[in-house]
Amino acid sequence: MKTYEEKKRDLYEKIKEYTKQDICIAFSGGVDSSLLLMLARECIQQYKNSGKIHAVTFHTVLHPLCDLEVANKVAEEAEAIHKVVYVNELEQEEIRFNPEDRCYLCKKTLFQKLMDYAAEQGISIIMEGTNEDDLHVYRPGLKAIKELGVLSPLAEVGFTKAEVRKLAEELGISVASRPSTPCLATRLPYGTEIKREDLKKIALGEDYLKDCGFSVVRIRLHGETCRIEIPKEDFSDFLEKSQEIVKYLQKIGFQYITLDIQGFRSGSMDEFKNKKLSRKNT
Repeated sequence: MKTYEEKKRDLYEKIKEYTKQDICIAFSGGVDSSLLLMLARECIQQYKNSGKIHAVTFHTVLHPLCDLEVANKVAEEAEAIHKVVYVNELEQEEIRFNPEDRCYLCKKTLFQKLMDYAAEQGISIIMEGTNEDDLHVYRPGLKAIKELGVLSPLAEVGFTKAEVRKLAEELGISVASRPSTPCLATRLPYGTEIKREDLKKIALGEDYLKDCGFSVVRIRLHGETCRIEIPKEDFSDFLEKSQEIVKYLQKIGFQYITLDIQGFRSGSMDEFKNKKLSRKNT
C-alpha cells in the first residue's frame, strides 16, 4: 500500500503531465475539485507549462446556491477560466421521480455538457474529483464518468478524502475544511417525486440550522416528516434550541420535525445499498 507521500508524488506527476496542454475540470467548489484546480495552477506555474485551466461549474436546481458562490471565489483564486453551465435536471421525467440510478442519469447529462464544452475549446484532457473513498460506496454516477472517459486523478492514485483535505490544507486552499454539500435530491427517498418547493424548504432549513451553529447537517424529507441528521456531539445544543428550531421549520412548511438519534451519516439514504456493496466486496 502506498504512503501519503508516494500518492502525492504520483498525483503531482499526473497533473504535471496533463497541464502541458489545456485542461477542463468539472468544478463544484468542493475540496476535491478545488484541490485539482489548485494543483493544476501550481504545476503550470512551477514547470512553466503552457496549458490553461478551464473550470466548469454546473448551476442546477439540485444544488444549493452557495455552491456557485464558493466556486466563483475559488476559480478566481486559481486564475482559471470559469464557465458556468445552467441545467434543470427536473425537466427530465426519468430524473424527476428520483430512481435508484438518478445519480447515473444526472452525471451522464451534466458530463455530456462538459464534454461538449471541452470539444468546443479543443480540449481533450477532462478531469473530475472522485476520490478513493467514493469507490467503496454506492455511487452510480461513477459509471457515467467512466463511460465518457473522464479522468479521476485523485481516485487513480488512491487519495482518500482525509488525504485530499490534508493536501488542501498544506496548500492553503480556502475550502480545505468545507463540509461536503451533496445534491439536494439525496435528501429524498428513491421513488419520491423531486419537487422544487421541497428542495427550497430543505435548503432553507439546512441554512437556518447552519446559522444556529450546526456546521454539519442534513434534512431528509419523508412525506410530511422532516428527519434531521447532525453529529451526536451536537445533540445537547440542538435540544436546547429545539423550540425555536421547530418554530422556524414549521413556519417554512415542514409539519413533523424529528432528530435522528443515529446522528449524521453521509449518504444515509443509501445505507442498505452500501451494506450490500460491502458484503459483495468482502
